Order: sequence, then C-alpha cells, then structure tokens
Amino acid sequence: MARLHPPVAGDCFRESCPAREVLNHVSSRWGGLVLGALLERDLRYSEIRARVGGISEKMLAQTLDILERDGLISRRSHPVVPPRVEYALTASGRALSERLVDLFAWIGENAHVFVHAQRQYDSRSESA
Repeated sequence: MARLHPPVAGDCFRESCPAREVLNHVSSRWGGLVLGALLERDLRYSEIRARVGGISEKMLAQTLDILERDGLISRRSHPVVPPRVEYALTASGRALSERLVDLFAWIGENAHVFVHAQRQYDSRSESA
C-alpha cells in the first residue's frame, strides 16, 4: 500500500503544493514582467505601466495586488496631494527578480531559435 505524504512546501510538481499558487502568479503573462520592472528601482503605478508594454490598467492593478499578497512587493503610500504610491520589491521579490532577469536575458539571446522553430512548425501545419 502506498503511503500518503503531507505536501512538501517546495515541491511545485505536487498539486497540493502551497508554492504552486505563487509559481502561477510569477509565471503568468504579467507577474514576471512587473517583478522585473521593479528590479532597477521603486516605481509608481504609471511608471510600471509604461515599462511593461501592453498591460491594461485592470491587469496591472490585479497583478500588483496578487504580488503584494504573495509578499513579493510592497506598496507605499506617501501622504501628499495628489496621493503618491510607490511599489518596491521585498527581499523575496528581489531575490526572485534577479533570477527572472537572467531567464529574460537567456530567452532574449535565444529568441531567434524560438522564432525559427515556430516558423518551421507553422509551415508544417499549413501544408498538412
């Protein structure tokens, strides 16, 4: 008989892993890009939106909220008029972002390989 083991906190291959939810947030369409944008410095909402091309206001607001809930970013309100809010990486967010930008760089350096593979796949699909 197989033994049932409690979920291991860092085993994202297990369906019940609590870290899987964070993995989903970070690897979502926008999560990693927002984290990467904050690596250079703290940014205001409009600065993040300008840095992460194509993200809608709604998606940025949702992504910031999710990343703050995960403890990867912090939101700081300054008591000025008009209100000024800045977003910053937490220590965990910074450690993760440093790894993500390495991934971004690798993907960018190898983009031609992926484009070539996509074109080959598409040409096979069109002729089938």
